[in-house]
Amino acid sequence: MNAILRKLTETLEARKKDDPSKSYTASLYRDGLEAILKKVNEEAFETIIAARQGDDKDLIHEVADLWFHTLVLMAHKNLSVDDILNELSRREGISGIDEKENLVLKNK
Repeated sequence: MNAILRKLTETLEARKKDDPSKSYTASLYRDGLEAILKKVNEEAFETIIAARQGDDKDLIHEVADLWFHTLVLMAHKNLSVDDILNELSRREGISGIDEKENLVLKNK
């Protein structure tokens, strides 16, 4: 499973150097953070709609779009799939309630 995410990460990095007129991803990078955030927001909304409508194929499609655009965001910020996987690994075995409580205490 991680192999496809790593390959996609490599592709996204390569797209940073591509011609925006020939690459959708390169055009997102060119347009900057706000354009990328707009796409993440749009895909999150479409994911919610697909989940509510109950069509699993549509939901899978929309989640794939959401993940893709989230990975574009991460690459734009020079972060990677490994950063996400490391954070998920760190959280393994920690209850969501404890995680939220620790975050609140950390931000005080």
